[in-house]
Order: sequence, then structure tokens, then C-alpha cells
Amino acid sequence: MRIQHWQDAASLLLGVWLVFSPFALGFAGAAAWITVVLGAAVILLAVEGFVIPSYLEEWGEVLIGLALVVAPWTVGYEPASATVSSVVSGILVIVFAAWELMTDRDVVAWWHDRWHHTAG
Repeated sequence: MRIQHWQDAASLLLGVWLVFSPFALGFAGAAAWITVVLGAAVILLAVEGFVIPSYLEEWGEVLIGLALVVAPWTVGYEPASATVSSVVSGILVIVFAAWELMTDRDVVAWWHDRWHHTAG
């Protein structure tokens, strides 16, 4: 297991925060469960990035980040701290995933080959 991108380690730490944030911030119910499940998903995808690096886990993190951003208003997170934690964590997960996608040589090469080739 080797860290190829620091963004995976940062996402892993965000996932750990999300799993423990309901206890640290003192919220419960559906908001707590959703936060823990989405945090566990971030952890799993970050670890997958260590074990089998591919661009697919980054797209999964983008989707989870979007869910974290939207969840407070769809579920109705009660304490404001839960909303802030979910939204900020979701934005950071999206930023780290997008950053990794934009700096990964394989993805950049694929993008260049796919969209910038000349007609032969």
C-alpha cells in the first residue's frame, strides 16, 4: 500500500472526521447516521486509492461530496454545526477529488488523447 496522491490521505482524514463528527459535535438521528455512512464511504474510497489507484474512486468521491453538501437540506440537519461540518467536508472532498483528477498523469494523458487529437 503506497500513497501516490496526498489528496487520498486528506480524503481519508476527512472520512475519519465525518465518522466521528456526530459524537464530537453532539448530533444524533438521521443526520448522524447519514454522516457516518458517507464518512465510511469516503474512507473506503480513499483506501481504495492507496491499494488500487484509479480515477474511478475520485468520481465516487465527487458523488459522495455532493451528497454531503445536499444532505443537510434534504434530511434536515438540526444543529447548525452538523450542517457546517457536512457542507465544508463535502466541498473539501470534491476539491481533493477534482484536484487529483486534474493532476493525475494517466487521466490528463487520456483527456489529451481523447479530445485533442487531430483527425487522421
